[in-house]
Amino acid sequence: MRARLQFGPGERSAIPVLVFLLIGFAAPLIAVVWFSFMPPRTFSLAAAPTLDNYATIFQGTNYISFLWSLGLAALTVGLLAFICYPVAYGLVRVFGRWAMLLTLLFTIPLFVSENIRLYGWVLFLIKNGVLLGTLKSVFGIDLDSMLFTRTAIVLGMVYVYLPFMLFPMTLGIGMVPDETRDAAYDLGASRWQVFKEVELPLSMPGIVIGFLLTFVLAVGAIAEAKVVGGQRIIPITHDIEIAFTYAQNWPLGAALSVLLMLIVGVLVLTALRRFDLDRFLGRK
Repeated sequence: MRARLQFGPGERSAIPVLVFLLIGFAAPLIAVVWFSFMPPRTFSLAAAPTLDNYATIFQGTNYISFLWSLGLAALTVGLLAFICYPVAYGLVRVFGRWAMLLTLLFTIPLFVSENIRLYGWVLFLIKNGVLLGTLKSVFGIDLDSMLFTRTAIVLGMVYVYLPFMLFPMTLGIGMVPDETRDAAYDLGASRWQVFKEVELPLSMPGIVIGFLLTFVLAVGAIAEAKVVGGQRIIPITHDIEIAFTYAQNWPLGAALSVLLMLIVGVLVLTALRRFDLDRFLGRK
């Protein structure tokens, strides 16, 4: 007799979600990977596979765009960690149960289009704009425009991705029980020892989530380099956009996308290997 698959009520209820993930995530991803092996400037998935697109990438200068994207993302994560951890710590320790409500206020800008917010920074940083115009008219300080510089790009990325770092950090710090901290003080630990041995390790899940979430989003940033950076720096996402649009070379764009996914995936998995995922997800 043939064995028949039997699904319980729980498994049957998960089938629609599984189908949605297969259609909405796995199928497009497989299509992009397969398209990366098609001949250049081909718009069909039925052609003979080739490695020409990857050869073009490794023989060209796309590695510069990869380095810029990864470097800017790492710099953004570092700056946001330095900015957000003290803010998150203060929110949790000072405001207590109101910390999450106050943290949600930092997410309000997410309800406004990213491009609109960045163009607000254009008006703020441009010559004789809000900032420089005020300094010149009120204080007589005449400074060069900060717009279309690398500094402006980093500033825009820090501003855009701040909520994605702050919110997980606040959750992580809020997971540290006050009783554990008090017990450490009762045992004679110093303030630094409590932070190093108790607060930082216990809040690490939220910190790591903030790091990974911010890094993955920042690697794919493109609007900051265009709007406030004036394309002074070309990120890899810009090369992908050009390949899919103006160049009409979809296989090359797909190959660039696959390499970006592989690089980010390897970095993320390498970071996660340093942690116990069961404990990280609260299963222990």
